[in-house]
Amino acid sequence: MPQQVQHITLKQLQQQIKSAVEGALPLPVWVVAEVAELKVNYSGHCYMELVEKSEPKRGANSTPTAQARAVIWRSQWAMISPYFRQQTGSDLQAGMKILARVMVSYHELYGLSLQISDIDPSYTLGEVERQKQLTISQLKADGVWDMNRELPMPYLVQRIAVVSSAAAAGYRDFMNELREGGYAFRCDLYDAVVQGNAAEESICAALEEVALKQELYDAVVVIRGGGSASDLSCFNSYRLCSYVAQFPLPVLTGIGHDKDTSVADMVAHTPLKTPTAVAAWLTDRMARIEGWLEDMSVQLKTLATAMTKREELRLERLSAEIKLQAATYCQRAEARLELMREQLFSLVERRLEREKSRLEVMQRSVEALSPKRIMELGFAVVRSGGKVIKRVGDAEAGAPIEVELADGTIKARIEQ
Repeated sequence: MPQQVQHITLKQLQQQIKSAVEGALPLPVWVVAEVAELKVNYSGHCYMELVEKSEPKRGANSTPTAQARAVIWRSQWAMISPYFRQQTGSDLQAGMKILARVMVSYHELYGLSLQISDIDPSYTLGEVERQKQLTISQLKADGVWDMNRELPMPYLVQRIAVVSSAAAAGYRDFMNELREGGYAFRCDLYDAVVQGNAAEESICAALEEVALKQELYDAVVVIRGGGSASDLSCFNSYRLCSYVAQFPLPVLTGIGHDKDTSVADMVAHTPLKTPTAVAAWLTDRMARIEGWLEDMSVQLKTLATAMTKREELRLERLSAEIKLQAATYCQRAEARLELMREQLFSLVERRLEREKSRLEVMQRSVEALSPKRIMELGFAVVRSGGKVIKRVGDAEAGAPIEVELADGTIKARIEQ
């Protein structure tokens, strides 16, 4: 038979690991980690999954580099939870970075776990501020810090894309305030999660959808109801704030936190404290535009009245001038016509005299050449058969003829 190998049982191995781990870390240690999951069960114990992540590269998500299970027993949770809420204004929840005092324990069945006996809330608040400052520095380094604020706000802001949760009280307050304002706004809701781990991705997706339809809107409103400082974490994230800073339309924010200003507020065109304040700002702007239009209407009416009066006086003056000029012109025309009439009469008289003299000359010429005058000089007209005999050859012997003289006619017969 083969020689039997010396061995230990699995439980013995786990007990050795337990002794080694707990012997190496016998005292509590303060550990920095991010809460990945958190659940309080029916017994009152709080179970968490803690992770440590690598620093994210631009355009990529961070990845876990370490992970451990942790528990806060019911007795400690009853003290830690309300104190953390009092100091930070928010419940301990997934996504927060914490500084926890832990004891390392190892169980033969469940493996390694951390027992949390205390959590420092000041670290969580400081981490939120640190992340906020990192986002501000990165946005300024990218040169996008002032981009949205430099966009011109349209005079008339009526077509609005609203990024909010349909179930949020802040969205209802916003819409109610707009309706009470009495102006006609067109508001399209782009439903998004505005709190928790999914908020950043959800809001960015909604903004991307609005950007595809930007020609339909005058401005974008990002609103949510009130909440704690930790609830603002997504509005301090680099990705979301970069979207807001570079958005092609003016962005108005009403994130609903009076004590703190998020980075999204800082890069937005017009930051306001609450959703109701955003609606009031929009209503007031419409009221100012309406007042301006009324003033312009009054001024236009006044100018039109004054211009009409000036033109009436001008027309009266022009009418008088036209009448005077017309009378002067008519007098001049009448004088000119009288002169032309006199000249015409003179010309006609002279022409008639010339024509009369010419006719007399022609008359004398005609009279001098008339047949009667010629016949008085001894000439006669001889006819035979009604025809004038002009040549001897035209006459026939024995034919009767008529000889017309100046004072009468003689009938005769041709003998030879």
